[in-house]
Amino acid sequence: MNRIIENFPELSEKQLEQFSKLGDLYKEWNAKINVISRKDIDSLYLKHVLHSLGIAKVQRFLPSSKVLDVGTGGGFPGIPLAIMFPETEFVLVDSIGKKIKVVEGIAYELDLKNVTAIHGRAEKVKGEFDFIVSRAVTRMDDFVKWVRKKIARKNNHELKNGILYLKGGDLTEELKNFPSARLFDLHEFFYNPFFETKKVVHIPIKYRL
Repeated sequence: MNRIIENFPELSEKQLEQFSKLGDLYKEWNAKINVISRKDIDSLYLKHVLHSLGIAKVQRFLPSSKVLDVGTGGGFPGIPLAIMFPETEFVLVDSIGKKIKVVEGIAYELDLKNVTAIHGRAEKVKGEFDFIVSRAVTRMDDFVKWVRKKIARKNNHELKNGILYLKGGDLTEELKNFPSARLFDLHEFFYNPFFETKKVVHIPIKYRL
């Protein structure tokens, strides 16, 4: 929690309370449905919550905007972002039903009225979104195919509508087909060895019928 407070000092009392509850809630749920590896559960705030909030360092979502979290797993990055931006609408989708059950449980316990959880495939989700977020669920070529028709027409943010993707390592080969991709190094925001190779990848995508 200290890392969250240090990096986001503008948080309200309600947001701080919601973030503080995440640790116990995920430990309870993880004991029933394993969505976070046993070795990572004690590093939840560093490796999952703060990592998810790297997107908030790159782009702050506006009220009434819509964000789709594809392959959310147990709710990352969608749940931390939904706490951070309570006036933004988040749709969290995963093809594994038990993971969505965890998302629904966490969102209910935190009273996150801006979260909708969907069990299914990203391609089947209806609607248009300002941004699609995810944490390294597949290679970028495949990911873009899943979501390229879900981007809203009108741009309202500093970054153009498209993908905000959390990924690590050398992405040169994977992004060779995306010359407009922009990389943001998370170690510039978060001073911890864990973030040394972690990045947010922004790929603008034009609206398509």
